[in-house]
Amino acid sequence: MLNQLTYSLPEKLENTVRQTMDEWQKKDKISRVWNKDASVWTDDDEAKWLGWLDIVEQELNDFEKYREITEATKDFKDIVLLGMGGSSLCPEVLAETFGKKQFHILDSTVPAQIKSLENKIDLANTLFIVASKSGSTLEPNTFKQYFFEKVSEKVGKENAGRQFIAITDPNSKMQKVAEDGNFRKIFFGDPTVGGRFSALTVFGLIPGAIMGLDIEDFLQRTMEMVRACKSDVPVDNPGAVLGTILGVCQTHGCNKLTIFTSNEIYDAGAWLEQLIAESTGKEGIAIIPIDQEPVQPVENYSDDRVFAYLKLKDSSDNSLVEKLDVLGVNGHPVITIELADKMNLGQEFFRWEFATAVAGAIMEINPFNQPDVEAAKIEAKKLTQEYEEKGELPKETPFYQEKDIKLFTSDEYAAQLDKFIEGEKSLKKYLQAHLAHLQENDYFALLAYIERNEKNEKLLQAIREKVLEAKLVATCLGFGPRFLHSTGQAYKGGSNEGVFLQITSDDAVDFDVPKQKFTFGVVKAAQARGDFQVLLDRDRRALRVHLGEDVGNGLETLESLIESM
Repeated sequence: MLNQLTYSLPEKLENTVRQTMDEWQKKDKISRVWNKDASVWTDDDEAKWLGWLDIVEQELNDFEKYREITEATKDFKDIVLLGMGGSSLCPEVLAETFGKKQFHILDSTVPAQIKSLENKIDLANTLFIVASKSGSTLEPNTFKQYFFEKVSEKVGKENAGRQFIAITDPNSKMQKVAEDGNFRKIFFGDPTVGGRFSALTVFGLIPGAIMGLDIEDFLQRTMEMVRACKSDVPVDNPGAVLGTILGVCQTHGCNKLTIFTSNEIYDAGAWLEQLIAESTGKEGIAIIPIDQEPVQPVENYSDDRVFAYLKLKDSSDNSLVEKLDVLGVNGHPVITIELADKMNLGQEFFRWEFATAVAGAIMEINPFNQPDVEAAKIEAKKLTQEYEEKGELPKETPFYQEKDIKLFTSDEYAAQLDKFIEGEKSLKKYLQAHLAHLQENDYFALLAYIERNEKNEKLLQAIREKVLEAKLVATCLGFGPRFLHSTGQAYKGGSNEGVFLQITSDDAVDFDVPKQKFTFGVVKAAQARGDFQVLLDRDRRALRVHLGEDVGNGLETLESLIESM
C-alpha cells in the first residue's frame, strides 16, 4: 500500500505549485530526471550522483546478501555502528523505529560519549560495523582504531577482525584498512550515490539486515513508491508533488520546514534534517529543517514556516492531527503523509530523496554537493595538525568569564553585544544581548559539543523551548560533531538567518586515539572550534559558551538565566 500525501496551501502558493507542475510537464522534466539529465539542475556534475534512482531495484536483485549477513551475525550480543551522517542516520532511524535496543550508534568524538557506549557492551561479543563512503572520514576511522584495539585486548589481534564489518565505496582507504585487519566482511556502496541519499543502499540496509529486519519485504514496499515517482505527470507523482511544494514554499519565504511525526517514528526527522539541509542549504539560500520542536499555538508562528507531519496510520498518539488542521485553516502550508505501517518507512526515504531533487531544481541549485561541510573539516584539520606539531591547541582568550563559564566570539560581534548592555556586564546580559539579535524569520540554533544523553538533551530542549516561546522564531538543536555532517551545511552555506549558540566543555575524562598524537577530546575541541570559526567567517551571529567540566550544572545555569530574561 502506498503511503498517502495530502496538503493544504494558501491560494497564492497553491496557484504557484500548479503552475510549476504544469511547467515541469511541458518541459518533460520528470523523464529528464530519470534520464539523469544534469540540465534539470545547474548542468554541473549532477548526473554523477543519481544512482539512488535505480538502487532499490538493484538491491532487490541482490537481496540474498542480506539474508546471509542476518544469519551470519545473529549470535552477537550487541551491534555497534561506527559512522557519521549518511552512514549512520538511516540505521539510527531503523533501530529506534523497530526498537532494536542491542543496536548502538557511535557518531560522536566526545570522550564521555565513547566511554558511555563502551561501558554498555560486551567487547568480546559485539559486532562493529565501520561505515564510511569515502573511507577517509575522520570520525569512523578514529572509532575503528579505538575499538579494534580494545577488542584485540580481549580476543587477540589475530581474532579481532571477525568482529568487524566494513561498508565503504570500492577502492577507498577503509577497504584497505578492512583487508589489513581481516574484517569478517566488506560491503561496497555505489559511488554514484551520495551519503545523504544512501538510505536504500548497503549503508542503510546491511545494518537493517543485521538488526533482523526483513529487507526483501522492506524493498518490495519501497518499490511501490519508486514506480509511483516515475509518473511523467507531476500531479500524479508523489515525489514531484512534495518536491514542488517544498521548492515553491522556499522561493516564497516559507523556508523553515517544521517536521512533526507520530511517536513511533519520531527519529525519522533526524534523517530528514540531513537530507534537506545538506542538499538545499548553499549559495545563500536554504530550506532549514526544524525537528523535535514542540507545537505552538497558531498565533506564535510567522509566515516563514511549512509544516510536514509524518503520521503512522495506527499510531497510539493522534494529538497532532487537530493542531495541524488549525494551522492549515489559518493559512499555513501543511503537508500530511500517512504511513500504512513502519515497514513502509522505505517509501518515505525514496519519496523525500526524489522530492529533494525536485526542490533543488526549483531553487536552481545543485542538491548533490556540500561545499560548506568541507570548510569546517579543513579548519578542524588545521587545529589537529597544530596540536601534533606543538602538543597543544592554539591558545584562546574569552572576551568574558563568569565563574567557570567562558564566552567566545569575534572581536566585531563582541563589540556588537556590548552595545546592547547597559550598566555592569554579566553572563545573563550577554546571553540577552545575543538573543536580542533574533528578528522575525530568523532561526535559533543550539549547537552542543557535549555528551548526547537523556539529561543533557532534556536541559538543551528546555533552553530551546524558552527561546522559542520568548522570541517566536524557529529553533534547532544539534549535537556536535554529528550535525556537521547534516544541518551544518545549511547553517554556513544557506541564508544568513541563523543566530547560533555553540556549547562546549572541558572533558572530565579523555583518552588517546590509538596510533595518533592526539586524544578524542582534542579532536572534539578542534571540530567545535573549526565549526565556530567558519560560522564567524560567514558573518553569522554566533556566540560560544564554554561550560568547564560540570556540564550538567552549566546547562542548568544557562536555562535559569534564559528563563529569567
